[in-house]
Amino acid sequence: MAFLHYQASMQPTKIELLTAWVPTQPWFVGEAGAELTNLGAYRFDDPDGEVGIETILVRAGDGPVLQVPVTYRDAPLEGAEAALVGTTQHSVLGERWVYDGAGDPAYLAAVATTVLAGGHQAEQFVEIDGERVVREPTAVVAGSGTPGSPNVPLPAVGEISSRQGAGVTVVTAGPLQLVIARVLGDDDALAAEVDESRDHEVLAGTWPGQPDLRTLVLVGA
Repeated sequence: MAFLHYQASMQPTKIELLTAWVPTQPWFVGEAGAELTNLGAYRFDDPDGEVGIETILVRAGDGPVLQVPVTYRDAPLEGAEAALVGTTQHSVLGERWVYDGAGDPAYLAAVATTVLAGGHQAEQFVEIDGERVVREPTAVVAGSGTPGSPNVPLPAVGEISSRQGAGVTVVTAGPLQLVIARVLGDDDALAAEVDESRDHEVLAGTWPGQPDLRTLVLVGA
């Protein structure tokens, strides 16, 4: 369950942070210099309740849909300097450090657990006039694994390695391989990065304007 602060603001905003960071990434495809458009987002829960975990779907101009998982932390994540997107001031929570999810063990654990255990995005709530209200998600995702499957433990951040492929980020985290689609809709690029010696499960989802399921993440164990 994700609790969101109703009417809270961030300075700079999420889109402002991503508009500066996303075009600098090797997987970026889109109109150069265009401000990003937010097409939808989904969240996962951090079991410890300390890290915000959100995946934002964006487009630069008329370019393809890009997937950007990010985490929000109240302090710098040691050893993750290369994954830092930037910092922002939250009107309720104070300063937040925003990281690329592919370099943050909190995101990797959350997405792997969701995929392998057949889970879904976190339910979101906001408090309005003292009443907790469900906020409808702008993107709906589900894992293909078996509900009730045991969680696969992930290593510390120092044991995580990643590389960039064509429109994907490939992460090795202990016994797991995660292939994170950055440019959505190119399933051939995803398939080219799969370690066929592993059994894989899939995270797939839909969002406004995309009623058919798209593959978002592959998790191999």
